[in-house]
Amino acid sequence: MVDATRTPFARHAGALASIRCDDLAALPLQTLVQRHPQIDWSALDDVVLGCANQAGEDNRNVARIAALLAGLPVSVPGMTVNRLCASGLESVAIAARAIRAGEANAILAGGVESMSRAPYVLSKALTSFAREQTLEDSTLGWRFVNPAIRERWGVDSMAQTAQNLATRFGIERSTQDAYALRSQQRAEHARQAGIFAEQIQPVTVADRVFNEDEHPRPHTTAEQLARLRPLLGPETSITAGNASGINDGAAALLLASPTMLERWGVTPLARIVASAAVGVEPRYMGIGPVPAIQALLARTGWMLDSIDHIEINEAFAAQVVACTRGLRLADDDRRVNPYGGAIALGHPLGASGARLLMQSAFALRRGSASRAVVSLCVGAGQGVAMALEALS
Repeated sequence: MVDATRTPFARHAGALASIRCDDLAALPLQTLVQRHPQIDWSALDDVVLGCANQAGEDNRNVARIAALLAGLPVSVPGMTVNRLCASGLESVAIAARAIRAGEANAILAGGVESMSRAPYVLSKALTSFAREQTLEDSTLGWRFVNPAIRERWGVDSMAQTAQNLATRFGIERSTQDAYALRSQQRAEHARQAGIFAEQIQPVTVADRVFNEDEHPRPHTTAEQLARLRPLLGPETSITAGNASGINDGAAALLLASPTMLERWGVTPLARIVASAAVGVEPRYMGIGPVPAIQALLARTGWMLDSIDHIEINEAFAAQVVACTRGLRLADDDRRVNPYGGAIALGHPLGASGARLLMQSAFALRRGSASRAVVSLCVGAGQGVAMALEALS
């Protein structure tokens, strides 16, 4: 992993809502190209971007369109990847495998999501002269559901899957709110320390410059979180305060082989060691990082105790706590999301995995960790994980 950057993550209908998804995806690609004028970009083997929606302005292979918009040579191809919430991580895994296999030497990978601009989608009529059509919101979750999936596995909403885990693992509302408060506090501490500044590229919209994430609420208190109404009824515990946001953002990372590193004369951020993906029951999709990390550890031969930095995407506080308990870690383990997570920073679906990777890679370069693991849960029941290590 040679270099990485991202846009600020914006709130729904916030600072980045006026930017098309394909234009948004092009921004970090342009930044990496401008940072490295010594690179012959016509030698780039591919652009691989994750995107979970692909129903609106991101519909025409957004990776290829973003590469063209970013000014990359027309000879550079592009591919869009969809593993829902882990799309940004999966794009990097695909790129790393291609380089490791000797089929590529340099790839730009990452992800994008404009949830503000996700369209409503209208089904076609199922019969001639039909007078009923279905309008679906493509922002988040299930749409155009297959009846067989509904019958066999259910189509629980994301919030329902988190509540399922809260119930199964006995995770009380107070525990979830305490975790959410830590996420906000850790994110604010990291912001003040300049942790995010090294990742974020400023974005100018209507003569205003946005250079910080828009979603965090650093002045959140435990009392405020406790007053929020549960989303699924009075006997439940998932709230807007202990869940991730609906957000916009893009991220990109430059990956290269040792041959290209020597040719370019650059020092990489970190080395990608391995990745793993697993399936879990859709109703408990949030537990996916547990078997994914276990599969990754088996593949690398690492022990969990040997890892200094762990990122588990914060879809919901209940989901992360279920994962830490599944991994036999403390709810407040300092190695897990030390700079906060998506509850504070936001979760633009296709970009989140790439953000977690660059955050871990920068930590490795600073010397605050030597080994890192990044993992995300995935809608419809999956988990993905990746291992990174510092370069001596």
